[in-house]
Amino acid sequence: MPGGISIEYIRDYVMYMAIFGIFSLSWFGWAQENPRKSWRKYLGIAAGLSLLIGLLGICLSVIHWDKPSVLSDSSVFSNYLTFVYIEFLIAGIGAILFIKYKRKDYVSPWIAFVVGIHFIWLKGIFQDSSLYVLAALMIGTSVVSLFLSKKLNVPNSAITGIGAGAVLFCFAIAGLIRFLTHKSTLGLCRTHITQAYFK
Repeated sequence: MPGGISIEYIRDYVMYMAIFGIFSLSWFGWAQENPRKSWRKYLGIAAGLSLLIGLLGICLSVIHWDKPSVLSDSSVFSNYLTFVYIEFLIAGIGAILFIKYKRKDYVSPWIAFVVGIHFIWLKGIFQDSSLYVLAALMIGTSVVSLFLSKKLNVPNSAITGIGAGAVLFCFAIAGLIRFLTHKSTLGLCRTHITQAYFK
């Protein structure tokens, strides 16, 4: 399917919900490090919504676990794990260096930047061009936070956390919409095939 996961792999869309939802929660939590006091209530609400969509994604993933996935192919799964390991290694090394040289405030933008780059790699795994958009938004968030945080006189984590959390939450919702849309399409196709077979 151009620009998206094959209809055979719609389980991956609910995995989008689960993973993006839970990581959205993590970013909104990080934003709580030291934001403006007036922001805390809204960050709490955003974190709660992220948790709900993440848990729904987990439940749907369990229900549809017997369905095929792009990662069902062992070689593809191996490549996926390689990308994830590299991402964690680079992100971790960078974070340690920032902390060591008393630049802790740059850790959150750095993590968001690395995560954004890794979505570019994942496009090749899932053959989903929307991951390019996600990558651009995450990288953009990491860069913008460096300037906006100074302007608003808040830590980088506040801006990075809000931006990355919002982006991932939107993509978690998009995963739900795409899952429901493709599941309906798949059901319709099966109905037509069945009707044609028994004619």
